[in-house]
Amino acid sequence: MRHDKLEQQLSLLLLLTQGRSYTVGQICDMLRLSPRNVYYYLDFFRETGFIVEKREGGYCIDRSSPFLRQLIEHIEFTEEEVIALHRILNKVEEDAVVKNLKRKLARFYDLEILNDQQIVEQQAKAVNTLAYAIKMRRMAVLRGYSSGHSQTQRDRLVEPFLLMNNNQDVRCYEPASKLNKTFKVARMQSVEVLEEEWKYKSRHRQTFTDVFMFSSDEPVEVTLRLGTLSANLFREEYPAAIPYLKREDDSHWLLRLPVSSYQGICRFVLGLFDDIEILGDDGFKQFLSEKIHHLTTFLPSTM
Repeated sequence: MRHDKLEQQLSLLLLLTQGRSYTVGQICDMLRLSPRNVYYYLDFFRETGFIVEKREGGYCIDRSSPFLRQLIEHIEFTEEEVIALHRILNKVEEDAVVKNLKRKLARFYDLEILNDQQIVEQQAKAVNTLAYAIKMRRMAVLRGYSSGHSQTQRDRLVEPFLLMNNNQDVRCYEPASKLNKTFKVARMQSVEVLEEEWKYKSRHRQTFTDVFMFSSDEPVEVTLRLGTLSANLFREEYPAAIPYLKREDDSHWLLRLPVSSYQGICRFVLGLFDDIEILGDDGFKQFLSEKIHHLTTFLPSTM
C-alpha cells in the first residue's frame, strides 16, 4: 500500500513537470486518482518545497523548484544553448527525430518567444546572471528595470534568491523598500552582479498561496468553529485544506487556516454565517464587520 502511494506521487510529479498544466479532472482521468488525493498530493508537494502553480485552471510544477534544480543542474541547457539548438533545428529538414527534439525542448522552455533573437538573448543573459547571483548569494542591480505599477524605469538594488515561472520571474529582497518582490526578467535591460554578499537572508520570503488562491509574503491564521454543514462543505470545496480541520466534538470542527487575504475566507463565512463561529483573528473580525456594514448600505430600507 505504501509503494502504491509513492508510485502515485511520482507519477503526478512527472506529469506536472512536463511543461504544461493539467486540471484536477484531467489528472484524475490520467492517473486514476480521486480529486481528494490530487489536492492532498499537491499540498504535500508544496510542503516539501516544490513550487506548485495554478495556470488557467490547471496545475503544474515550476522547474525552478529547489529539488528539481538540484536534480537537473548537471544536464540542464542554458538559455543560450536552447537558442542555439532551436536555430539549428529550424535549419534542418524536419523529420520525426527533429519533431521529438522540439517537443522535448518545449516541455521546459517557451519556444514561442524565440522569434525576436535580440530580446531572447538579452533575457537569457539576464537569467544566467541572476542564477549566478543566487548561487553565489550576491547582491545584484537590475539595470533599467521598467515598473508597470509606478510607470518608471530605474535601477533596482536587490538580493535575488529564487527564479520562478520557468525563469520568467525572479524573487528578490529589495533593501530600499524593505520588501520581498517579484521582478519580471523581460522588464530588465541588464543585470549586474556585485561583489557584495547578501545582508538580509533572514528576511527573504517566498510567496504563500492559500486555498482560495490569494498570495502574499506572510499569511495570517484565521480560526473558526464550524458546524456540521459548514465543515462538510469546506471539505468538499477545499480538500487541500483538510489537514487544517480538526474535530472538536460530535457536531463541531475547529479550523485554523493560514490565509493570504481575508477575501476568500470571508466569502465562505458570509455564505454560512449561521453555522460558523469566528474565534480569530482580530483583523478578520474587523474585516468581516466592515464588509457586513458595507453590504447593508446596498439593502433597501424597510418601512
